[in-house]
Amino acid sequence: MSLLIKRILSVIVLIFSLQVASAQKTKDQQNEDYTKVITQRAGKIIDDLNITDSAKYYKVRTIVVQQYRDLNTHHEVKAQNIKLIKEKYSSQKELRDSKVKEYEDKENKKLRKIHKHYIAKLSRQVNDGQLEKVKNGMTYGVLPITIKAYNEMLPQLTEEQKATILKYLTEARELAMDEPGSKEKHHMFGKYKGKINNYLSGQGIDMNKAGKEWQERIRANAGKK
Repeated sequence: MSLLIKRILSVIVLIFSLQVASAQKTKDQQNEDYTKVITQRAGKIIDDLNITDSAKYYKVRTIVVQQYRDLNTHHEVKAQNIKLIKEKYSSQKELRDSKVKEYEDKENKKLRKIHKHYIAKLSRQVNDGQLEKVKNGMTYGVLPITIKAYNEMLPQLTEEQKATILKYLTEARELAMDEPGSKEKHHMFGKYKGKINNYLSGQGIDMNKAGKEWQERIRANAGKK
């Protein structure tokens, strides 16, 4: 092998090594940035629990951070595998849809296990009230905000109706906690709000009329201020 060819090969190897190192550095930086984001997110949630023991505070925060990481990994792998399934059966729509649903059902069972394990681990460190705050923190406080909205819109709600609304929203929150992002979390609550509105309509409440009257009361109160 001539000296020139050796030099060319050496340069190629060097360039390849630099590209690999650069890609690894980028990946490491992304992981570091993501860890920082989810740690800050978890910290804001845990700060609301008023945990005075610093060791316990960091232990609880670590549990929440790990849950965010586990959920992210789960959804990234799921999205990639669904993409591969769709590519594999791209010309067979019915089979493709069937395979995707079969895979999604299997992954949803895994997700429920991740959720159950997380709640069990967290429950060993915090009380029921603190656990509620964590759940609301992970879902942008949609449950208490929505409860307040229904009570203001429909002051005539019975205790049974209020309990049913809470039951629906609690179920929505458990599922929303496991969704990958804000859009998906709010979409989950939206599905259950639809169920609630159907339930209330079945109870004889005109939801369109109630919504318009509520907005009128809000505007009237704002005008007084």
